[in-house]
Amino acid sequence: MRQVRSGPRPGVLGIVAVLLGTGLGELIAAFLLPAASPFAAIGGALIDIAPAWAKDAAIAWFGTGDKAALLVGIAVVLLAVAFGAGMLERRRSPLGAGVFIVLGIVGAVIAVVRSDGAVLAAIPALVSGGTAALAVRGLVSLGEREEEPERRRFLVWTAVATASGLVALAVSNVARSASQSVEAIRSALRLPKPATAAAPVPAAAELGIAGLAPVVTPNAAFYRIDTALVVPQVDPAEWSLRVHGMVDREITLTWDDLIGSALTEADVTLACVSNTVGGDLIGNARWLGLPVREVLARAGVQADADMVLSTSIDGFTASTPLEALTDDRDSLLAVGMNGEPLPVEHGFPVRLVVPGLYGYVSATKWVTELEVTRFDRVTAYWTTRGWSERGPIKLQSRIDVPRGSVDAGETVIAGMAWQQHEGVGAVEVRIDGGEWQRATLATAISDDTWVQWRLEWKAESGSHEIECRAIGADGVTQTDAVAPPAPDGATGWHRITVAVG
Repeated sequence: MRQVRSGPRPGVLGIVAVLLGTGLGELIAAFLLPAASPFAAIGGALIDIAPAWAKDAAIAWFGTGDKAALLVGIAVVLLAVAFGAGMLERRRSPLGAGVFIVLGIVGAVIAVVRSDGAVLAAIPALVSGGTAALAVRGLVSLGEREEEPERRRFLVWTAVATASGLVALAVSNVARSASQSVEAIRSALRLPKPATAAAPVPAAAELGIAGLAPVVTPNAAFYRIDTALVVPQVDPAEWSLRVHGMVDREITLTWDDLIGSALTEADVTLACVSNTVGGDLIGNARWLGLPVREVLARAGVQADADMVLSTSIDGFTASTPLEALTDDRDSLLAVGMNGEPLPVEHGFPVRLVVPGLYGYVSATKWVTELEVTRFDRVTAYWTTRGWSERGPIKLQSRIDVPRGSVDAGETVIAGMAWQQHEGVGAVEVRIDGGEWQRATLATAISDDTWVQWRLEWKAESGSHEIECRAIGADGVTQTDAVAPPAPDGATGWHRITVAVG
């Protein structure tokens, strides 16, 4: 039996082995099938199986950085497993190598399942696992030898494996970026002028207060919450939308069909159901697109349908109440955002935009399919995970300024309020539990957008608690009942504490 030595070196060699294997797997995926990236496949599977509370916690902790946090977490776990596999390989060879084989097989199965049975999707994970297994066996074996020539060989091969893994990872990132010619297509694209243009944003819609969110959110600052670890790259020339299910005639819409239609421009605020009270998972943009009701009219919706299941190219689904897509609101198959083609990470070339509903039941990015159906027949991605079916946006308000501390004297309290498709009638503010004071509302762009508000305040020294609540256009006051985001959106009044010096 091989003499067992103490020390962590075999564990480190396990990490070197997994670095080499992962690098080669990611490199192959970059050229073969980006969605089959071992990291993306495993991460996507974890997102799919995550319960609602885990998703909510991840967004609460990391916000729009939840995907980066997940990838870092996977990497940390993988390094820990690799360290253990290296130690096991020294003590019980070839069991350590077997750990990597098993990981490769599991990754391959996940990749094939997530790519709807594409056999090629298994290759990156299998290469990763096989390479790591061979590397850990060879490096651990070399590391046990005492002869000076063998020690030099060990150092050389360890350095080569480490450098090769790092280079492969770097090249895979470059190759993946270089292969994403969709961004170049997007940049060269010129959208047609809308047949129905939105009115200019009223000057009085923007209060111009430092620290207050702008009434129109720049594309680069617009929140992004979705399930895609690898952003889909969809060439408009290859895009199509299938409309089927409970319709009189199935239709397929191409990019040319869509872009050649009479497009509508509309200002719509989108919000994520995971947004906490006072949170920033909300943004407002001017969208350009084709009203969904016109597409559904072409297909002929059957009388007993009550839901449309939209599907993204990456498999995500959302269940949207039929009436929200067929009434007079500006529900769009959007191709433009704030005067330019949709950013790739926001659904280029086509996404859904539906006023009045949280994104998880309406805002499908990279949309490729609309199935007209019923709620009692089909469930969508997040409704199968415990979230509510319909997801109407709740009346909410928040305080943007002041935050933290402020000098004593005349200052301003300001924030945002929203109830998309219903509208906001008023906002009230209370300081230190006193009387509610009516804030001044900016001019709303429309009932489908949020609105800014402000209240002049003579701040006195000390610590103060400030609360706000909105009153809907229908006269209903925002509830003070505290509820978490799950299963249908957070509620409660936003409260902040401000130190006045």
